[in-house]
Amino acid sequence: MTASPPFIVAIPARYASTRLPGKPLLLIGSEPMVLHVARRALAAGAAEVVVAIDDTRIAEALRDAPVRVVMTRAEHVSGSDRLAECAERLGWADETIVVNLQGDEPLAPANGIRAVAAALAESSAPMATLATPIAGVDELFDPNCVKVVASADGHALYFSRAPLPWPRDAFATTRDRLPVGVPFLRHIGIYAYRVGFLRRFTKLAPMPLERAESLEQLRALEHGFAIAVRIAPDAFPPGVDTPADLERVRALLGSRGAA
Repeated sequence: MTASPPFIVAIPARYASTRLPGKPLLLIGSEPMVLHVARRALAAGAAEVVVAIDDTRIAEALRDAPVRVVMTRAEHVSGSDRLAECAERLGWADETIVVNLQGDEPLAPANGIRAVAAALAESSAPMATLATPIAGVDELFDPNCVKVVASADGHALYFSRAPLPWPRDAFATTRDRLPVGVPFLRHIGIYAYRVGFLRRFTKLAPMPLERAESLEQLRALEHGFAIAVRIAPDAFPPGVDTPADLERVRALLGSRGAA
């Protein structure tokens, strides 16, 4: 993979989380989650790190961090919508590469952040993302683990919560282990966009597959846009969606209080 081009990391950080209210401010060690995520973005060498917030309490938590904080509207339904507002307010040029790093990814590796920016830069697709091999059948059959199937030239064919692909003959015999040689991939929810496409994407109408799977990235595929998919260079642990996830991350990072 080529060296990463200049890129912005934008972190949507929503206080009004449904499953974990106040999620950006939940402590890992002695510091709020959003600060750990911001440090990951800074470690990746971003030209600028922007945190798009919906609550002044998040701004206060980032007061001493070398990041730009932008207050955005509370009614946004997705992180990409929140970042599109940032693009308009900050006047980002259409060709600017922006990496959407979710505000609940305190374990995001710097190499992975750089890799998704490089994937976009070297592709003709207007959007890029990462994937990693699935380790076992429990992960494959978990609907919270989003699967991606990619073409030989590295573009997404489909994303699903269902186990994909389906090795018919192997699974007719047993489903207690993964068949050898089948490219099972877990989608990692980090994206890079060119800003012109980000503006366009957030104006596209949701489509049936997106609504059925509750996966926003399917909107791009349903409207005919390509998504470049690359294998993450380093392990990319899942983010924090549940109280159990939070305890897992605290066990890894809390004792030293820093990302």
